[in-house]
Amino acid sequence: YQQYKKNKSNCGRRPLVLPEEQSEYIQRKVVQGWTPDVIVGRAAFPISCSARTIYRMFKKGLFDSSDLPMKGKRKPNGHQERRGKQTFRRSIHEREKDYSQFSNEFGHLEGDTIVGLKHKSAVITLVERLSKVIITLKPCGRQAIDIEKKLNQWFESVPKNLFKSITFDCGKEFSNWKQISNV
Repeated sequence: YQQYKKNKSNCGRRPLVLPEEQSEYIQRKVVQGWTPDVIVGRAAFPISCSARTIYRMFKKGLFDSSDLPMKGKRKPNGHQERRGKQTFRRSIHEREKDYSQFSNEFGHLEGDTIVGLKHKSAVITLVERLSKVIITLKPCGRQAIDIEKKLNQWFESVPKNLFKSITFDCGKEFSNWKQISNV
């Protein structure tokens, strides 16, 4: 049984160990603000592993992840949000059919949200297409009802004919777009 355990411990893939000069180089560049992707792509000498492997080394604790630009916070590979899809949504190309002068006309907004730390709060950004003016609004929360309330409140403070169309991305927070578009 002991021989079996010894042989079994020799099975499997060996963990990758970087040479000392490469690991020092990686740590030095990360402290300077470089990401592992940039380190592998622009290294002064060839690095013997990929950027994904370097990220895994950060995750295992071989390097200090607090020096990374994103402080080691990354979504798991391949993660996509599958909850709360919008059922009735309009394509971005439909508004070009509705407004023939869409690209040359003032008053067409595009909306998105920026989610805050710990996913508790959000900021609504509205960009006017022609002038590239950015309007930012701070709702109470980041649910669809909070976004709807804040947008309705803002629309009441601007002249009715100032904006002709507003297009949101397909996020869950804009699922009440029909109520907003009827204002």
